[in-house]
Amino acid sequence: MEFCPPSFDLIDPILFTIGPFDLFGMELRFDLRWYALAYIAGLLLGWRYMIALARRPQIWHPAGAKKPKAPFTETQVDDLLIWATLGVIAGGRLGYVIFYMPDMIWERPQDIVLGITDGGMAFHGGLIGVSLALFVFARREKLDLMRIADAAAVVTPIGLLFGRLANFINGELWGRPTDLPWGLRFATDPLCTPRHPSQLYEAALEGLALFAIVNIATWKFRSLEKPGLNAGLFLLSYGLFRALLETVREPDAHMPEALRGYVTMGMLLSLPMIAAGVWLIRRALKPAAAARA
Repeated sequence: MEFCPPSFDLIDPILFTIGPFDLFGMELRFDLRWYALAYIAGLLLGWRYMIALARRPQIWHPAGAKKPKAPFTETQVDDLLIWATLGVIAGGRLGYVIFYMPDMIWERPQDIVLGITDGGMAFHGGLIGVSLALFVFARREKLDLMRIADAAAVVTPIGLLFGRLANFINGELWGRPTDLPWGLRFATDPLCTPRHPSQLYEAALEGLALFAIVNIATWKFRSLEKPGLNAGLFLLSYGLFRALLETVREPDAHMPEALRGYVTMGMLLSLPMIAAGVWLIRRALKPAAAARA
């Protein structure tokens, strides 16, 4: 494939490199990529923000509640960071392989783990991984799963924002061809044609807009008083945003030819999110749910 001169190449995907150096006859080298840094920053900032939520017990209960108490402690948030990290990495990678690159399982199984440094993570897989981690953690610590999920919904868009910006720096997950003035060429594009910078669209909607929706609900409308409401808002909003943005992303190569251009894997995986989000919101807004809080 000939090199395509990109429209935007001001940022090297590799932040810095250690090596190469020789170890027992093997040449080793370590590349720290913006992609990895995005995950680290999202997890650490989310951890600190969740601690801030634990320090404000009054936002979890109706105004005037006597001796309000947060549903989890700062120490439990510290432990949760480890569980969430494992869920994001394991779920994100396995989701990418299963949903988008299933042939890797029998053709290049070693790349399932070794290839993670070059990218290849799926949000929906990461969501499943984190959901399982939250479930196990809540059972282990005897905590309310909905309360933890609501807090996670507040902080998760931070990581989504950084992740999509890293996708843009990597020159991956670009959009369909376009003749709009802001269309960009990407070095990895075999057609070398201007395309939608769909990574930036996703950073704006899945990151900034989603952060605004859940945080306005939290701080202005006190949504944390209703268990499950934030989680529902997150699932519904992300599902709708992702389904919309899939219309300008390059279609999945492994989708059947008859469906390609109409339905994408991202759309299909977002449908259960939308349904679950609607169900959680309706459940949280019922008077009985408010009384249980």
